[in-house]
Amino acid sequence: MKAEIHPTVYEANVSCASCGKTWVTTSTKKELRIDVCSNCHPFFTGESSRLLDVEGQVDRFYKKLSARQTYVEQQKTKEESLTSPDRSIDDLGLAPRALDALKKAGVLTFGQITAKLAEGDASLLEIAGFGQSSLTAAKKKLRSLGFEIPEVLKSRKSEKAAEPEAGK
Repeated sequence: MKAEIHPTVYEANVSCASCGKTWVTTSTKKELRIDVCSNCHPFFTGESSRLLDVEGQVDRFYKKLSARQTYVEQQKTKEESLTSPDRSIDDLGLAPRALDALKKAGVLTFGQITAKLAEGDASLLEIAGFGQSSLTAAKKKLRSLGFEIPEVLKSRKSEKAAEPEAGK
């Protein structure tokens, strides 16, 4: 072994900042200050189990569970509101002229539009200011939101046009 390469060892005084307990040990430093010792550490004193159970694990679990349930309920009502027939036609994203025409005709909700569509496309096309492009856009938007578009009844014109061909 080489001479004089080892550090100097002292008898060090150790003092705890939390409880003030002191003791002597050997170290390369003359004095040691620590934050927590075995005399005051919660693990060694049994305080850790009491600290963990202040609020209660069961109570925390039920809090998390109720928060999750309210979140799920909010998501469910949000999804239901998207397919609600009482939803305003403003959410269709139609041109302002088409929206104004529908509002003047008294068609204010998705349910009213689907009722008009059940009568046939002509019932909506008869509204002044509401044209074929607006009808197509409204149908696309309704389908994308999950609404079922009723089958279109044949218009009177197409029925009249089909009658003469059948007579020949």
